[in-house]
Amino acid sequence: MNTTLALVILVAYFGMLIAVSFYTARGADTTTFFTANRQSPWWLVAFGMIGTSLSGVTFISVPGAVGKIGFSYFQVVLGYIIGYFVIGSVLMPLYYRLNLISIYGYLEKRFGFWSYKTGAGFFLLSRTVGSAVRLYVAAGVLQLALFTPLGIPFEVAVLITIGLIWIYTFKGGVKTIIVTDTLQTVFLITAVILTIFLIAKELNLSFGGLVNTVADSPMSQVFYWDGNDSKNFFKQFISGAFIAIVMTGLDQDLMQKNLTCKNIGEAQKNMFWFTVTLVFVNFMFLSLGVLLYAYAQREGIAIPERTDDLYPMLALNHLGLVVGITFLLGITAATYASADSALTALTTSFCIDFMNVEKRPEAARARIKHIVHIGFSLLFYVVIIVFRQLNSKEVITAVFDIAGYTYGPLLGLYAFGIFSKRPVIDGAVPFICLASPVLTYIVNQNSAAWFGGYQFGFERLLLNGLFTFVGLLAVSKSVKQENSVSV
Repeated sequence: MNTTLALVILVAYFGMLIAVSFYTARGADTTTFFTANRQSPWWLVAFGMIGTSLSGVTFISVPGAVGKIGFSYFQVVLGYIIGYFVIGSVLMPLYYRLNLISIYGYLEKRFGFWSYKTGAGFFLLSRTVGSAVRLYVAAGVLQLALFTPLGIPFEVAVLITIGLIWIYTFKGGVKTIIVTDTLQTVFLITAVILTIFLIAKELNLSFGGLVNTVADSPMSQVFYWDGNDSKNFFKQFISGAFIAIVMTGLDQDLMQKNLTCKNIGEAQKNMFWFTVTLVFVNFMFLSLGVLLYAYAQREGIAIPERTDDLYPMLALNHLGLVVGITFLLGITAATYASADSALTALTTSFCIDFMNVEKRPEAARARIKHIVHIGFSLLFYVVIIVFRQLNSKEVITAVFDIAGYTYGPLLGLYAFGIFSKRPVIDGAVPFICLASPVLTYIVNQNSAAWFGGYQFGFERLLLNGLFTFVGLLAVSKSVKQENSVSV
């Protein structure tokens, strides 16, 4: 990949996003930033959410991880279908009925002030870390393809990257994001399809040969049944369902886009078509992984120690200019579609949940929103730099490791709120939600010794949520008791 060409691609790409932001942000106020005035077409939201959900982590880590874990990740993806059904049939009707801007407003109505702040706080922690990890993936690729040849150090390159995101999101917010995410999803899907096509051409494979190559590969095994294997189907499938619920349905980032639809009917259509498309696109990424390994084996190319490096290495150094260009566009689109919407969602949550901007005049709301937006941009930068120093795992595993600990309390809070009518001692909720991840970590570290070799995978998210649920039950009262106290 020629450095000058990479720079031209990047400049043209961000020029397009900034042009879109100028168009969509005309006449925008803080209501537009937070809700897009609830006028978004459902099909635009559905397609744009693909890019947000996949991110650079999927784009790089999923194909590379095929060499180690096969298609077992698709068991998680199948679980997503159940999770998205729950979101569309249970959570979204609840959010629309309460007319929420931040979905964590539900926790205040159901439990009280401290529960509300705890839930919003866990989202801020979860999404800040998760999105920074995703942005770290793209920053590493751009560093390799562009900034290192230009003599720009990683720390400066990341600052430039985040600054560009801020420029095209600071005014229009979620209204801009819905349009830019749709464009970025087009680039992402085009990149993976074109890469598969060009690798198949390099391997002299017809469409039938392509299908057979993937199907006959030992890496294409989907289902694993050993109960002690972290890839066990039931572990992965159930975990996938709950991962979808917490990382989409209990996440302000993805739900903020859904809440910009005109009504609940359109939002549910959006969720259905989003689910169908997401499952298909994930399968394409797994198939791409098989083809990448097949190509490397044929050409005698050594597999990198970090499998996250496989796709970037082959795309930028071995597969030709067209694949290099599409890869650069795809990884940039995938990551920015995730990072820009996360920055908007974090700004929205903090402004609504902690700064109470709805009760302020527009001028004060706009000022607070700008300050918070800049603050989270800088926080992203700090987390990325720290993660670069500490990370030693595959990025996709690291993201879900983090999610298993930080999204668990949200799962427990919403599950207890929806499936129980019991009131709780609101002041005890923060302590329960802090204790649950700690207990989960202790059990996770000792599970093999305590449970006959059993090792937790993604399902520690369920354990975390269960600890929170039981803790809430312990500090709750029956409805009859509550009514007698009130009398």
